[in-house]
Amino acid sequence: MTSRNGTSFRTHTCNELRPEHVGESTILSGFVHRIRDHGGLLFIDLRDHYGVTQCVLQQTDPSFAIAEKLKDESIVTISGTVVKRSDETINERMESGLIEVRIEKIELLSEPENLLPVQINVENEFPEETRLTYRYLDLRRRDIHDNIVLRSNVISSMRRRMIDAGFLEIQTPILTSSSPEGARDYLVPSRVHPGKFYALPQAPQQFKQLLMVAGFDKYFQIAPCFRDEDARADRSPGEFYQLDIEMSFVSQDDVLTAIEPVLYGIFKEFAKDGYSVTNFPFPRVTYDDSMLHYGTDKPDLRNPLIIEDLTDLFAKSGFSAFAGAISEGGSVVRSINVPGCSREPRSFFDRSNDWAKELGLPGLGYITMLSEEEFKGPIAKFLNGQELLEIAKINRMNPGDSVFFVCSPDAAKMAGLIRTYLGTSLNLIEHSAFRFCWIVDFPMYEFDPDLKRIVFSHNPFSMPQGGLEALENQDPLDIKAYQYDIVCNGVELSSGAIRNHVPEIMYRAFQIAGHERGYVDDKFRAMIKAFKYGAPPHGGCAPGIDRIVMLLAETSNIREVIAFPFNQSAQDLMMGAPSEVSQSQLKELHLC
Repeated sequence: MTSRNGTSFRTHTCNELRPEHVGESTILSGFVHRIRDHGGLLFIDLRDHYGVTQCVLQQTDPSFAIAEKLKDESIVTISGTVVKRSDETINERMESGLIEVRIEKIELLSEPENLLPVQINVENEFPEETRLTYRYLDLRRRDIHDNIVLRSNVISSMRRRMIDAGFLEIQTPILTSSSPEGARDYLVPSRVHPGKFYALPQAPQQFKQLLMVAGFDKYFQIAPCFRDEDARADRSPGEFYQLDIEMSFVSQDDVLTAIEPVLYGIFKEFAKDGYSVTNFPFPRVTYDDSMLHYGTDKPDLRNPLIIEDLTDLFAKSGFSAFAGAISEGGSVVRSINVPGCSREPRSFFDRSNDWAKELGLPGLGYITMLSEEEFKGPIAKFLNGQELLEIAKINRMNPGDSVFFVCSPDAAKMAGLIRTYLGTSLNLIEHSAFRFCWIVDFPMYEFDPDLKRIVFSHNPFSMPQGGLEALENQDPLDIKAYQYDIVCNGVELSSGAIRNHVPEIMYRAFQIAGHERGYVDDKFRAMIKAFKYGAPPHGGCAPGIDRIVMLLAETSNIREVIAFPFNQSAQDLMMGAPSEVSQSQLKELHLC
């Protein structure tokens, strides 16, 4: 029986043969993963894209002379007969471990000239510079190979789910005009228009909105995005891919309701064994509540610890250190209750205090609840009984719990870092789970202390809540926008918004951010002109494919799920990019 993957080089793949194939002739082609010489028997583990099959021949077989000279990673075609392994040689760790192939013929197709700089059949770690330089070898290694297979399967599932939900896949341009959308553009000089440049799109943002103006109802695209920004563990410099989505005639709730089943379904489909995908439908947390209770707009809900605000209580308390910092230095006070923390040794509290000092804080005060009315700890003696009971009530303390305090002008952010530290140090983070939430009601604007003016805090194309009336009558820093993020396990997977599709509202929104009508007409000329011909209410989002696969693959390094990534310096070490080009090329582009 020939496999559906059969070609002139093989009848089966290397992970296909099973006991029902015993007695059949087979032809396999692949890489020599490992060779083991057991005296009169030579074993070859043959590997291809699909897996590994053990092949065996005796010293007296005609092909032995070829086999004994093979190197690891030689590429060969093996012909032979499928035989059942004896009971004592069954390998349950291999999917094909019940059988082996008795070799009758070996044909050497290709072999490495030199020792491989990245070994494939070992689990050793190699420097990332070496791995990226020889990425084609690194991709042979099973873990990274499986990550790319996972990525392909995730994208296929995304496409299927979006089409099933009535979305139309449409491609948008790669060469476009430069526009200020938050990051630096990659620029491409024009040969036929001297002195002018194309830009690679930071995202298909304007194009997908123009598709809604054009009358398409639901759009999606597996979209490449290009941004000249610094690398992070969860961000690849240069380019990344997103599931780009836009919908017409929708409210914020409509978009969220349409997207959550897609993401939930993908994580349910591809989560590793033992993982749970919880809290569906996804909870919605306002930006203000997220910043207060988690100290970040990307909360990890696997961490059960909650932050509370105790500024007013301590401002009126007899604890002068906090009260003075609040009245004179503009500090705020945040608290974090850690259930059962009284069981921890004193050394834990001392280490936590030292860690807080490394953040630049004076320390990390705490109180412990011994009983309903008895408290201890460095701060407890400075507070009266009523204040201690109020702290216990706000933080929902039970006997045995400890509450940690942060007092600083930057306490909101610091408390988020300490929440993560405490949850991690005490092993409180829920394992093998994906916990989602939507963050909604982002501020429309924020004050930039460097520019000394109000700027957009999120997507500049977002519709302000309250529309033009809010822009005309409210303090800009109080205005919320129809903006939302989807977060999983503390990782932002997507930003989105209901779009500002009304020209007068857009002009006024940009004016508040310091840009007059001419700026909008110049930088967003196609979109603002299109809106003047009428535009339906529309909105969307764009979940990051790289980050989704990174979470599913259980890696914190995004380069592990990209076939040919840049390094952290935005270089392609394998292809040598960026590279110098010839003077004649520069001359053609009018750059010299």
